[in-house]
Amino acid sequence: MDDMLRFNTISEYNAFNNNETKHPLISVVDLSKAAPRQGSKMYFGFYVVFLKDVKCGDLVYGRDTYDYQEGTLVFMAPGQVAGVNGNGEYYQPKGYVLAFDADLIHGTSLGKHIHDYNFFGYQSNEALHLSEKERSIVLDCFSKIDYELERAIDKHSKKLIVSNIELFLDYCIRFYDRQFITREHALQGIIEKFDNLLNNYFASEKPQAIGLPSVAYCADTLNLSANYFGDLIKKETGKTAQEYIQFKLIDLAKEKMFEGDKTVNQIASELGFKYPQHFARLFKKQVGQTPLEYRNLN
Repeated sequence: MDDMLRFNTISEYNAFNNNETKHPLISVVDLSKAAPRQGSKMYFGFYVVFLKDVKCGDLVYGRDTYDYQEGTLVFMAPGQVAGVNGNGEYYQPKGYVLAFDADLIHGTSLGKHIHDYNFFGYQSNEALHLSEKERSIVLDCFSKIDYELERAIDKHSKKLIVSNIELFLDYCIRFYDRQFITREHALQGIIEKFDNLLNNYFASEKPQAIGLPSVAYCADTLNLSANYFGDLIKKETGKTAQEYIQFKLIDLAKEKMFEGDKTVNQIASELGFKYPQHFARLFKKQVGQTPLEYRNLN
């Protein structure tokens, strides 16, 4: 890809796509108005949600390349970089982009919990694939936002615009829940891989060399973003990924309690705990007994 295109403001992105700037902090960008272009890498200084209606090459996002299908939503938080690898060919963009600046939502309910929408941290291969009905709902939300942008700004404008963004994002949570369910077989495979990853990790020298396995480490090893991985594990097991790791830790610790004459400190070290007291505290929290009490009573 060529040099990176940087968009720090909504108006810059609107100009790039031949769209009018109706509000300095938010836009529903109609990509069909943009001139044909080649693939390039882009930096965004604001939130963007892509809904593309045309196959336009491979979306490059983070370390991965993704076959960007029609009717797919991809979410990006400010400061992220993505692009299209079009192999030097020109293509006509189609679809829509919801772009909004963080300044728009400061002081609002959405601003206080925008980070709860974990999909802004997903990788492109974890995009949301929409059904036709879901796509129509997304476009309806975009239409309501654009309707407010077409009107003269009054005292209701910001509240209605932000409320419609929030409504759209809440729908996306529902749609992702549906996607987790409809892809249950594939997700079950991730759980199995996660379990095997932990088994292999604790059977190696990594706990003593690296320490306890983190959620980020496990997600990265499985080629998933930490946010998507965490949401997936929670949906499938009812536990957070961190809780699942801790459950595995304690299960292994119980086995090690009866392996020869190992001390609690030795067991803690073998599992990757830097400080034995941290292991003892977690063990008591999970089991209801200290490690020594558990060993003596069983």
